Amino acid sequence: MNVSAGTHTSPSSCPESDRPVIGVIEEVHGPVIDIVCQRLPPLHQSLCVFLENERYIFEVHRHLDASRVRAIALHRTSGLQRMMPVYDLGGPLSVPVTPSCLGRLLDIFGNPLDGGEPLDTTVRQPIVAPPSPLEEAESTTEILPTGIKVIDLLCPFVRGGKTGLFGGAGVGKTVLIMEFMNAIIRLHHGVSVFAGVGERIREGHELWHDMQDAGVMERTLMVFGQMDESPGVRFRIGLSALTYAEYLRDHVAREVLFLMDNAFRFVQAGSELSGLLGRMPATVGYQPTLLSEVAELQERIASTHRGSITAVEAVYVPADDMTDPAVSAILSHLDTTVILSRNQAAKGIYPAVDPLNSGSRMMDRVTLGDRHYHVAQAVREHLARYHELEDIIAMLGLEALSEADRKTVLRARLLERYLTQPFFVVSEHTGIAGVSVPLDTTLTDCEAFLRGDYDDLPEERCYMRGSMGATS
Repeated sequence: MNVSAGTHTSPSSCPESDRPVIGVIEEVHGPVIDIVCQRLPPLHQSLCVFLENERYIFEVHRHLDASRVRAIALHRTSGLQRMMPVYDLGGPLSVPVTPSCLGRLLDIFGNPLDGGEPLDTTVRQPIVAPPSPLEEAESTTEILPTGIKVIDLLCPFVRGGKTGLFGGAGVGKTVLIMEFMNAIIRLHHGVSVFAGVGERIREGHELWHDMQDAGVMERTLMVFGQMDESPGVRFRIGLSALTYAEYLRDHVAREVLFLMDNAFRFVQAGSELSGLLGRMPATVGYQPTLLSEVAELQERIASTHRGSITAVEAVYVPADDMTDPAVSAILSHLDTTVILSRNQAAKGIYPAVDPLNSGSRMMDRVTLGDRHYHVAQAVREHLARYHELEDIIAMLGLEALSEADRKTVLRARLLERYLTQPFFVVSEHTGIAGVSVPLDTTLTDCEAFLRGDYDDLPEERCYMRGSMGATS
């Protein structure tokens, strides 16, 4: 992944003679550029300077007075000097949109990072734009099946909704995200857009090759803003990827899966920008504009009559504090919360979803129907009772429990192992073929577990398989 090869553009794509000079650089403080202007450009306007046949793009973030603006550079600022002329690009930052963007790896400007040919720039869309008009928005209470048993049963995705994936390193977050991409492409013939916000170059490179090996890259677009880039890039990369998701929703596929890793890094970039722009910090040191910035991003994720965007956002939880202002701001927009537990991963339960702390706004009788609702509640009750009794079992053994509790624990352990599942995207590494289980099959199997039909079955026979009826 070579950012420097795609980030700077030669002046030929933005000839100096064709662009008006709007002012000159007054000061440079890291990524912050103060510009004296002949006329004030609007907020979010794109400006540029030329240095050694390369174009450096700025975005206006603040009006300082009647003739000065403060902008954030979207490139490194080494080499920039006072009194350099600044040119007006005529609008907010935009990206080239075309159906051929699928299968590509791009940066915030839509330039290739995969060594391929540049995209056709005939049609461009601004990345800072209002959400879909209210009259076009469509609400939905429809479940989006993923074929992943524990997700579909206990924390179902909302078609056109937003899901938060909370997990630390090593618990299978990236594998789960890749499997979601695979499910959307395989089950719903949709496309996926991945936004790498502040991604490590090693992780981005590995993910790109893993997607190719899994055979889903042809229906996937990956947009990366790397960790070593300007905070302006990390702050805007989510909107750049969302612009592609909106284009694909409206013109290419009715079903778009939008994945962001990591939403917390977006908030961090906003906090960094806020300090650079001279704003006073607010709660716990976060930017005073935290709620509006998160809402600006989240409200763009919407369904219309042309199609739907379903979002899965990885969210880092600082110090495991779910009441952190950044986490709370993101949580308020989510329809489904999936918690990945290190304890589950330590027991070999993959996907390592915590079934008791994860949930969805779809978990009600009216939306799910009586059967799904009752089965999900019964499974949760068995797992919760098993969790309550774990300390007693560890100290006194199963024999200390009542007959009813022993049955509950036995069935909960079987269910816990049944809710594991081999994934398609890692089948080459594990040697276990991936499986996708329809929701109706999952409900049928869980009903059989709850009735006691499999009480005599060894636990290992339930582990890492698809449906119980698939094999003996």
